[in-house]
Amino acid sequence: MLQQLFKAHTVAYTLPSIMGSVVASIVLGLLVATVYMYRNTYSKNFVITLATLPLLVQLIIMLVNMNGNLGTGMAVLGAFSLIRFRSVAGNSRDIATIFWAMGVGLAAGMGYVFYAIFFSAVVTVYLLILNSSSFGDRKKTAERELKITIPEDLDFPGLFDDLLKKYGYDYSYDSVKTTTMGSVYELSFYIKLKDVKEEKHLIDEIRVRNGNMPVVSSKLSSQTNVL
Repeated sequence: MLQQLFKAHTVAYTLPSIMGSVVASIVLGLLVATVYMYRNTYSKNFVITLATLPLLVQLIIMLVNMNGNLGTGMAVLGAFSLIRFRSVAGNSRDIATIFWAMGVGLAAGMGYVFYAIFFSAVVTVYLLILNSSSFGDRKKTAERELKITIPEDLDFPGLFDDLLKKYGYDYSYDSVKTTTMGSVYELSFYIKLKDVKEEKHLIDEIRVRNGNMPVVSSKLSSQTNVL
């Protein structure tokens, strides 16, 4: 039984099947990255890594299938378990590059030199296109705490809802308090901005509505989750 487990059952790949798999990995990788970017904060390096990982994983899986040996598969698993970032944390591009380099080394070590060259060329062109394009440069969102000061005679319920909906994906009302001996109110909101670059426009429109009184927009800590 153990002999059957470790017996090689190789899979024959043709150039059309490899190319079809490459195209599928690229398209689905772009889909995964695009879905991740929707209404989320992200960095360009990370979304490029998401788009590239399916192609890199395909390289490894095809290597194991072509070899057809369970022992080889376990060796691949052990090799990739050695990746650690104990002292200096690697960014997403570093991790993808290490994954790619190990895949090339495994391919060359198994004797699939043409396979390693072919996939290296595909990954190189793919990464160059992604890094030189506007992919991943979509408008960045950000979470802010808004503190809006209004005069005491202004009816504040729902006063800024239309502006918060216009500039934010989501927002929540937090608190209201009186300041300056009760002559003004301070309203607190949490908002997830659609685009950080539009933050000034939001503040300007609020100032028009609150009589040019103070408006404070501050960043939330990474531990805060209010929306």
